Amino acid sequence: MSQHENTAPDFHPDDVMTPKIRRYMKGLIEHGGSDLHVKANAQVRARINGDIITVTKEKITHDESVRMAKEILRGRFDEFVENKEIDFLYPYDEKTHFRGNMFFQMDGVSAVFRVIPARIATIDELELPEAVHKLTDVPRGLVLVTGVTGSGKSTTLAAIIDEINRKHKKHIITIEDPIEFVHEDRKCLINQRSIGQDTLSFSRALRAALREDPDIILVGEMRDVETIDTALHAAETGHLVLSTLHTLDAKETINRTISVFPPEDQNRVRHTLASVLQGILSQRLVKTVDGGRTAAMEILFNTSYIQKLILEGRDLEIKEALDAGTEIHGTQSFDTALLKLYKKGKISFEEAMSNATSPNDLKLRIEGLETNIDAGQSGTGVYIPENDSDIFGLKED
Repeated sequence: MSQHENTAPDFHPDDVMTPKIRRYMKGLIEHGGSDLHVKANAQVRARINGDIITVTKEKITHDESVRMAKEILRGRFDEFVENKEIDFLYPYDEKTHFRGNMFFQMDGVSAVFRVIPARIATIDELELPEAVHKLTDVPRGLVLVTGVTGSGKSTTLAAIIDEINRKHKKHIITIEDPIEFVHEDRKCLINQRSIGQDTLSFSRALRAALREDPDIILVGEMRDVETIDTALHAAETGHLVLSTLHTLDAKETINRTISVFPPEDQNRVRHTLASVLQGILSQRLVKTVDGGRTAAMEILFNTSYIQKLILEGRDLEIKEALDAGTEIHGTQSFDTALLKLYKKGKISFEEAMSNATSPNDLKLRIEGLETNIDAGQSGTGVYIPENDSDIFGLKED
């Protein structure tokens, strides 16, 4: 891993809080959690299978929270004090690092640490639909991975980039805030740039990337009009652009991309998007019956019919079009993804209903199945320990 300034160094022998935080990180990893929450004047909590669980009896004091910030941020502590929040990367060991964010709140300092495995899981290991492999062979255009925060967008994008890296001879530039998954040069040449450390903004780095002979540009997030417009231009001029949006499904993604522009530009943007869009993967993490989580993924490929719907503003018809193209193109709506997971016995009936776009329609589809799965299957599949406190085994003497 390249040693950016936003990568925390190994802790010093005189550190007090860093060893403690690392113990909490160890517990989080061992219990398969995704996020560690450390807050001044509060017990440590962790997100495990989607739920926030209290994991220690002890509370982090105000002074301990400040010391934690000083030890982990090192030379960036003054930047943190000035800006009141900060993103950073913390290497735990060679297998795992954490994407962190620290911020001030009324009781002191809080920090959230998100687990990022150093090894990049493949599309198949993530159990993503077979159709996702198609996007690793797309030569140009725009591919969007969407979903709420924590839905696995970065993990999916990393798997796509990793497969491209193993199959094709390309130049890939990534623009991220911060860098999460580190890619080694394999068949591809990969330059990874971090906002703040290597460039000042997504839009600035994206404009510069067009002069850096890229084949593929990954933009960590399309946050503003300028970035979206530049990304569309890059896709229009023969590059493959991959990015994320915080939208729930394909229909909303198309609407959001167009509606951020002034009314006088929206018709132009709609035509450009219809022309360059290659695919939209919209995903949600749903709870499995065995206590874990898996991705339910809506898949849109820009077929001639989808292109027609976008051009004519018939966005409400997209869901039906996705299901109509499932067998031919590999497209599918969220409800079809949930139906498939239910048929495989991976999720409960209640979980399928609670995540469905159209619960009544999905219920009718499930009831019409000839299947041995018990439609009355219950249970949330959530891992809840008998006693929330100290599930990490970190009791004080």
